[in-house]
Amino acid sequence: MQSNPFEDSADYVQSLARGLQVLRAFDRQLANPSLSQVAERTGLSRAVTRRLLLTFQHLGYVGSHGRSFYLTPRVLELGYSYLSSLDLTELAQQSMALLSERVGESCSMAVLDGSDVVYVLRVPVRRVMSVALGVGARLPAFATSLGRAMLSGLSDAELAGWLRGQKFRHLTPFTLRTATALKAEVRRVREQGYAVASRELEVGLFSIAVPIRAGDGRIVAALNVGMPYSDDAPARAVKLILPALQDAQRSIEHTIQRGGWQPHMAMQGVYE
Repeated sequence: MQSNPFEDSADYVQSLARGLQVLRAFDRQLANPSLSQVAERTGLSRAVTRRLLLTFQHLGYVGSHGRSFYLTPRVLELGYSYLSSLDLTELAQQSMALLSERVGESCSMAVLDGSDVVYVLRVPVRRVMSVALGVGARLPAFATSLGRAMLSGLSDAELAGWLRGQKFRHLTPFTLRTATALKAEVRRVREQGYAVASRELEVGLFSIAVPIRAGDGRIVAALNVGMPYSDDAPARAVKLILPALQDAQRSIEHTIQRGGWQPHMAMQGVYE
């Protein structure tokens, strides 16, 4: 094979190139590769592949489950600018923009990463939280409607494992702070198909969320609408906002099923 002159120059960083090779080894057909499979696909030695995978794991871009590895949602930080230019992401943003316009409230899409939800898309209308939220922002999953919507996709055993690793915090007087209470809430989400969080993250906030599923039925993200809390917010959310939220849910899922955005392994590994 003819060598590339730049690759022979002092400006070429071989370790960086090899690291990118390892990240590119993950795809829909090889979402949970073993070390040997990554080495075989990249053509790198097992020793080099192991060091690179462990480095990415240390940095939070790769997770492991037994002998398998998977990408975490943190890799979205590397490619969000590119994702923003894709037609699929534009379609998701359009669905969310229509949703936000229809209900007059902010809406967000997030994925689950360990104990947190990570925002990947957001259409703000007004600021309803003391913390400014944007792409890459993280919030504790146990106290959010987004987190509960995604946790509803875990099996009972997976949910029990996830709960064992949680440190519940007293964020407001209304926060669900025990594994038993959250488990009951997740069961309710499974039955009704949507999740709510009322004054649990901040006293002045109410939110309602639905899961986003891939073509195989796996929950890969969640979509929510957040609004200021009022006495009639829960009833308004279910009666007026939920139908609009479900329309956006169906639109985004249809786009995903046509072969678009799919954060690999967004749910896997969060309960180890």
